[in-house]
Amino acid sequence: MNISSPGKFGETIVDRNETRERMNEQQRKKMQHEFKIYMEQYFKRTLGKSVTTTKINIVEDMLIIRGEGFLTEPEKFIVRTPRGKDAIRASRMHVVEQHIVDNLPYFEKRLGAKGIHQAYEVEAENDYWMHIIVFDRVLTV
Repeated sequence: MNISSPGKFGETIVDRNETRERMNEQQRKKMQHEFKIYMEQYFKRTLGKSVTTTKINIVEDMLIIRGEGFLTEPEKFIVRTPRGKDAIRASRMHVVEQHIVDNLPYFEKRLGAKGIHQAYEVEAENDYWMHIIVFDRVLTV
């Protein structure tokens, strides 16, 4: 692997005859903010409600998306019932799976990298969800 002069995204990495640029700290923070706004708008548009808190982290070759406060008031009631937690978790897992279908191409395009591994989880009882994507290259300097 060769490192050449800095490009507009930070340092340029030459790997297997492909040139890919890594984000410096300022660019990483800007991209995280862009993805935060994008995710809030996506959920507002698709579900009619955004999450209370959205946290986005780009670390090395990973994008980590976390959200809290996504349940509706009826779901908050249902999740406290004996079988409600599983029912709400299942329905919200469907939402997360659809988010992946809808948004992975956007993240791949913006980051110039291919998502190669993913993990996602919904903790309905804690009103929390997360999605982690591992990409085929390091994204940050």
